[in-house]
Amino acid sequence: MDWSLARDLGTKLLLAGAGALLLYWTVSAVRLVISARGINPLIKQFFTKVASGQIDGAYLLTTKTYRQHVNRQQFIRFLAGLKLNKYRNLRSGRPRIQEGQIMLTVKLKSEGGEELPLDFTFVKAEDNWRVERISPVSD
Repeated sequence: MDWSLARDLGTKLLLAGAGALLLYWTVSAVRLVISARGINPLIKQFFTKVASGQIDGAYLLTTKTYRQHVNRQQFIRFLAGLKLNKYRNLRSGRPRIQEGQIMLTVKLKSEGGEELPLDFTFVKAEDNWRVERISPVSD
C-alpha cells in the first residue's frame, strides 16, 4: 500500500513539475517575442541605410552610449572593414534577453556561400530599439 501511494504521489509531482516547466518556457517565449518586436525592422533599416550609402542615418540608429565610445570615423572604418557590399542575404538568429537588452546574431551571406556572423545588442531608448553594440562573431 505504501509503495503504490509513493509511486502515485511521485508521478503527480513529476507531472506538476513538467507542467510548471512547460508553463515557464511558454511565458518566457511569449515575453521574448513581445519584447523583440521592432528589432527586425531596425536591422533591415540599418542595413538598407548602409547599402544606400546613408552611413550617418545608420549611425543615428545606434544609442548615445555607442556614439560616445565609437565616433563616426571609427564607425565608417568598422563598416568598411566588414566589406558588406559582397553580402546579399541577411538571416537573423534567435534573440536572447539579458538585463533589458536583446542580443541577436545576424548572418550575412554572399552569393558564393561565404558567411559573416555579427552579434548585435539592442536596447530600448525612448520607446524605440537602438543598436547598442555590433561585433563580428569570433570562432
